[in-house]
Formats: sequence, C-alpha cells, structure tokens
Amino acid sequence: MQNDLTKNRSNGQQPAETFPTAVSPLQAETGPAKEIISRVRTTGLHVGFGPREIIHDISVEFPQNQVTALLGPTGSGKTTLLRTLNRLNEMSSGFWMSGRVDLDGRDIYQDFSDVREVRRAVGMLFQRPNPFPQSIEENVAIGLRAHHIVPAPQIHQEVERQLINVGLWDAVGDKLDESPFGLSGGQQQLLCLARTLAVRPEVILLDEPTSSLDPISTQRVEDLVTRLKEKVTIIMVTHNVQQAARISDYIVFLNEGSLVEANWSREMFINTQNHIVEDFLTGRMG
Repeated sequence: MQNDLTKNRSNGQQPAETFPTAVSPLQAETGPAKEIISRVRTTGLHVGFGPREIIHDISVEFPQNQVTALLGPTGSGKTTLLRTLNRLNEMSSGFWMSGRVDLDGRDIYQDFSDVREVRRAVGMLFQRPNPFPQSIEENVAIGLRAHHIVPAPQIHQEVERQLINVGLWDAVGDKLDESPFGLSGGQQQLLCLARTLAVRPEVILLDEPTSSLDPISTQRVEDLVTRLKEKVTIIMVTHNVQQAARISDYIVFLNEGSLVEANWSREMFINTQNHIVEDFLTGRMG
C-alpha cells in the first residue's frame, strides 16, 4: 500500500520542467569508472510541499563508507533531498513525495513500521548545534536508553567512549553534569555528533555542519568526518567547494531541484563536461 505521505504525480501534480539529463559516472567519458557499492539509493524521487515540487525525478546512488558532498547553487534542493533521506520532511506541512528511498534495499517510506527505526539508522547533524537542555552526559545517554543500545550499567562507559571518539572527552570529562550551553559552538557540534554516533547509525547526514564554526573547529569536524567513513556512510550538504574538495569522495550536483551530475570527486573537479558544474566549481556561479 502506498504511504499516505507519498503522492502519485498523476493525481494533481503538474509535470516538472525538463532539465538536463544527469551524467552517470559509468557513462562519463573520463576513463574507467570506479564501481559504486551503495548503501542509500533514490529512484524516481519527486518531493514537494503543497503545489510546489522541489525535487524532480532524482535517481542516484550514495557510495557506502564514503563521504558524498551534495553541491549546487542556493535553492537547488540539497537540504530538501538530505531531509528526505531520513524522513524529516514528514514534519513539514504539505509534504508529499513519490518514488523510492532505499536503505540497503529497503524502502524507508514503505518497509519500516516505525520512523524512529529509520532515524536511528540514518542520523542527522544540523547546520547549527542543537544540544538538548539536559546535562552533557545526558545528551549522549538519552539515545542509548531510548534504543536500548547497551545495558543500563554500561551507559556511562559508552558515553565516555563516544566523547573520546569525537575528541571531546578531555574538554568535558570533568563537566558531565553541567549544561552543554557553556561549551563553544565547535564543542557543541562535536557533542551533537557524539549523540548521533551513540545510537550506532549506518548513515550520517550532515547539513552544512561547519558553516557556523571557526576554522579550528571546522578542521576538527572535517578530520572526524574523514575518519568516521571507515564505519559509516556520510552524506553532506555544503556550499563550500574547497571543503568538498578536501574531504569528499563522491559528489552529487543539483541545480533547480534536478540531478545534473554524480561522479567521483576527482573526476568531477578535473573532467566535468557540464558547463553548470564547471561554472560552480570555478566560482563563476554562486
């Protein structure tokens, strides 16, 4: 049965404007393509709110244990696509979609009876840090309890492990009972990442996670993201082309809600044949 949030485009939705066909890395004339083993995949994805369609017929794979950067001009649908990958758009009025979003072959809108299961498997870190108004320790422990990740006697030990994992333990190890709002912005973001990692997600979505951070905090988050891909698949929205060049393995480029090109980062930076992508990467298009 179709999810009641999904909507057939033939029922009241106007056909979307035609956009250039996306270039698959398997089709690009840039040499042998590296095989994609995907963890997340969209097929024929259309997303809208009320009468407005934001995402137009996107079919794309996100490589497993790699960092994928979602690039494109402002308003191209990057965050809408990202939020669709763990059903956060359901919280917005008028949301509808058609097509599929698969996690390891399971449609997250049809094959999961509990949305909390989806959001545990596909965690998200937002643009601005959003610690909970509990203690530093409880910010990490709350997910451990809710999802029964470890037995109650082991929760404190697991909190410590996750804070060490994100490089925050030395700064907060003696402040676990204090409010997180006394931490710097970068430390708060690392705490939110520890909270996300504590429930052992398979995929992490990052929505411009360093846009409000200073350069030192940005480097810490980038270093951590690079290290984390050994264990999880990471999909990241960024407006920073230099950041995408530094830490991404794969790039999905959107424009006006459509997929323009998806390719391994090195191939896209060096050999893109699309003038929109080239203008964006070289700074001629903002």
